[in-house]
Amino acid sequence: MRTAHRVETVRAAETLLMDRLPDGALMARAATGLATAAAELLGRVYGSRVCLLVGSGDNGGDTLHAGAALARRGAGVSAVLLSPGRAHAGGLAALRAAGGLVLEAPEAAGESEVPGEVTRRVREADLVLDGIVGIGGNGGLRPVAARLARTAYEGRPAILAVDLPSGVDADSGEVNGDAVRADATVTFGTYKPGLLIDPGREHVGALRLVPIGIEPGAADLEALQYADVAALLPVPGVESDKYRRGVVGIAAGSTRYPGAPVLAVTGALRGGAGA
Repeated sequence: MRTAHRVETVRAAETLLMDRLPDGALMARAATGLATAAAELLGRVYGSRVCLLVGSGDNGGDTLHAGAALARRGAGVSAVLLSPGRAHAGGLAALRAAGGLVLEAPEAAGESEVPGEVTRRVREADLVLDGIVGIGGNGGLRPVAARLARTAYEGRPAILAVDLPSGVDADSGEVNGDAVRADATVTFGTYKPGLLIDPGREHVGALRLVPIGIEPGAADLEALQYADVAALLPVPGVESDKYRRGVVGIAAGSTRYPGAPVLAVTGALRGGAGA
């Protein structure tokens, strides 16, 4: 079972943990898990091309630190800053120290003003990290970010979302405007409802949880997995005759449209009905 927590709950749990940890330790945990997932997607890190789409705040910091880790392992890493004046200073310094390239494509600029070098780096990457917007984001992608996402789709690199795909509402799963469609998403500490609820779930791809030590308490949402559903189904015993297992009566469809009866009867059989 996957349990999810709303943004307010996650923020409170993170604050409690950060008060007990050295400065930057929580981000280091997240970035390490992100870099590990990125390396697994790449298969071979050395010589690969990685492009980071970096917004402001801690989400961008996680992305930059993960990019620095990949650069130290021999990847060619370029970071595209969408909010150059608000990029995470520590993450930016770490990436530059590791030999990463930093480019700018400010969100305030128009789509047509995205530098050609930025477009080329995104299109030719083996892996793109979506660190544009974190769990506090609202609404769809801004024009420049949407343009970069479309460029990534054209080049067909693997796209890895950081915490959740940018443009997806973390609490509701709503998508109001353009949003990143990721091949995989790495989320930190706990699942967020928007990762498990349509239409946001359709943008997530393969979902991976990286524990960072937070304790958010009771879940705001629970999502059953295949094993959970299987465990809920009764297992017939030696005394489970057809009457103890229940009788299902079906009224469905017609001779012209037999699909519904076939599905209903098949479902009853698979569900363990006695007769």
